[in-house]
Amino acid sequence: MKFAIVARRKWFFMLSGTITVAGLIVLLIFGLNLGTDFKSGSQVQIVLNQPYNAVAIRSMFEKHGFAVGPEGITAGGTNNEMAIVRLSYPLTNLQEGKLNTAIHATFPKALVPPEYSTVDPIIAQEQSQTAVLAVLLASLGIVIYVAIRFEFRFAVAGIVALMHDAFIVISVFALLRIEVDLPFIAAVLTIVGYSINDTIVIFDRIRENVKGAKIKTFQELEALVDHSLWQTMARSINTVLTVLFAAMSLFFFGGDPIHDFCFALLVGLISGAYSSIFIASPIWVTWRGRSLARGRDAAVKA
Repeated sequence: MKFAIVARRKWFFMLSGTITVAGLIVLLIFGLNLGTDFKSGSQVQIVLNQPYNAVAIRSMFEKHGFAVGPEGITAGGTNNEMAIVRLSYPLTNLQEGKLNTAIHATFPKALVPPEYSTVDPIIAQEQSQTAVLAVLLASLGIVIYVAIRFEFRFAVAGIVALMHDAFIVISVFALLRIEVDLPFIAAVLTIVGYSINDTIVIFDRIRENVKGAKIKTFQELEALVDHSLWQTMARSINTVLTVLFAAMSLFFFGGDPIHDFCFALLVGLISGAYSSIFIASPIWVTWRGRSLARGRDAAVKA
């Protein structure tokens, strides 16, 4: 069943605009749940070798003077035999020794010492700046490539769709209070790469169809882009479904360390497939259509 996609662009723009505004509100109210990669602190990964008990773990930490935030303890491992404790302050060597003794006394079966990961404030700030720079450089590289390979309007439409996808993932993580760490940045960059690939395939088909076509009206341009979108629709759906199946397998069976990474991929892949079809191309049509109107007005005046 085929339907006019571009003619309904206002509905798709309104949907994306609503999601964006909702995401901004969520970010302003809740902010991001930054992990120790982006703010100073320590992470203690304890292999308990016994059933996970968050209350007992929290009690042990607080009994020995280590404050733990409300969302600071999570279970890990395939059978929840691991506890991951995130502290908002870096531990010193002396404190780690004190904690080793406390863990051994409270959980005799646990592996001691546990695995410590500590990030000081300077490194956390550097990593935050590097992460933002990585996303910006990736976006700039895409704009330059698409502008050279196609045209500037395609580049802008593509980058708007990419920013849409990245923002959707960030908003979902903010709303669900999922920790943002370096694997999350890797997931966002992966989504950016995948989404622009799908968008370029559609743009390439539009460009091929535009060649030789004598487009005089906005309606003809809409029809041509709709035709191009439906020509690539099966390819777009089949590709995203294939990648989604792989990401879902990793999400359910890949284990706790890559769980959040896979979740970000799942959200980004769905958003990327949507924006490639319903956002990027309609933006280009809207912009290109204005050029048609200006050209027609100039011809009438002449």
